[in-house]
Amino acid sequence: MSPEPIIYAVIFVAVLMLVEGLYLVIFGKSISLNRRVNRRIELLEKGNDREQVLETLRREREQHLNSLRIPLLSMISKKAQKANIAFSPKALLMVMALLAIVAFVGLTFGTSASLPVRVGVSLTMGFGAVYMWLSKKAKKRMDMIEEQLPDAVELMVRSLRVGHPFSSAVNIVAQEVADPLGSEFGIIADETAYGMEITEALNRMAETIDTQDMRFLAVAVNIQQKSGGNLAEILEGLAKVIRARFKLFRRVKAITAEAKWSGTFLSAFPLLALIGINLAQPHYYDAVMKTQFFMPAVLAVGVFLAINMIFMRIMVNIKV
Repeated sequence: MSPEPIIYAVIFVAVLMLVEGLYLVIFGKSISLNRRVNRRIELLEKGNDREQVLETLRREREQHLNSLRIPLLSMISKKAQKANIAFSPKALLMVMALLAIVAFVGLTFGTSASLPVRVGVSLTMGFGAVYMWLSKKAKKRMDMIEEQLPDAVELMVRSLRVGHPFSSAVNIVAQEVADPLGSEFGIIADETAYGMEITEALNRMAETIDTQDMRFLAVAVNIQQKSGGNLAEILEGLAKVIRARFKLFRRVKAITAEAKWSGTFLSAFPLLALIGINLAQPHYYDAVMKTQFFMPAVLAVGVFLAINMIFMRIMVNIKV
């Protein structure tokens, strides 16, 4: 069996690890998630002006919005916005270019592939590594926000019941809740302090974070501001709904875990069987490789495997 597929896999893993390495070297732990003191409070404690901190956090949150209109870059920018990555869109393009160059050098010295193949594979690796890295970061951050949101809403409810206005309740959440949700509410607190309507600030946060629970919060506050009512009772009911949805989602995730692993195994088994056969009998397919039906059959099997993985994912992706 040719060692080139293994070399391709090793190069891709190395490129994927290089993305995380570059991010840690440039930014270190300054933007890490789930810190006891959120990043906004830390920046304020360092002596930065409140307006300057607001501009910094808003710039980091909204720097990828303009890139959403570009077809291919929008896939990267959408994940980067949800992950709140400090890399700017230009920096992400530079990172992808650097990774593509590293992959191209590795393919040049490690394989005998032709120049067009090396260029195509290196570009795919550069884009794919950044996309997978951003997807992992975005998922981690969204999961943490969804887990923190019920506690934040209940904290606002307690604040409202002791007589604080809603703006003060938001400010308490911004001071007491850890990142990533603490800094997001801190942006709302600062924006309302400088004159923005709190409903508008909540709507902007809901659009940026783009989760159903956050939209529920924005809509509930918006309706209460227009029609009146007991906001503490509304938010208390919302917190119960969010916590119940989160609990149901965890239960569904546990129930479908076996099905997901079964689908992953069934999808990967043909490839594992192919590798095993080639290792045991390197010349097993020599008789059929020279026939005219070999390549169409390989393409057909690849298409069916892709369709299988798509349908397996649809079957276990249950919306809560």
